[in-house]
Amino acid sequence: MAYRFWCGECGFKTSWLSESEGARRQMDHYTKQHPGIPPGGHVEANRKNPEGGNGCLQLVGVVLLLLVIAAACGR
Repeated sequence: MAYRFWCGECGFKTSWLSESEGARRQMDHYTKQHPGIPPGGHVEANRKNPEGGNGCLQLVGVVLLLLVIAAACGR
């Protein structure tokens, strides 16, 4: 899972990162851009695998493999 942290004071947002790295970058942003203000805003969670993206391709491959096996067994 990946997280994106949004600033509560301006339009800043982190890229999709781990929760700890995103929180650290948000704190760094507040320290530099909004000194004296505690970090706020909101966190967006991406439940998809940020490094994945070919899950459908894998599913199609498994289905095709099963069809080939079924066709071979039917002979």
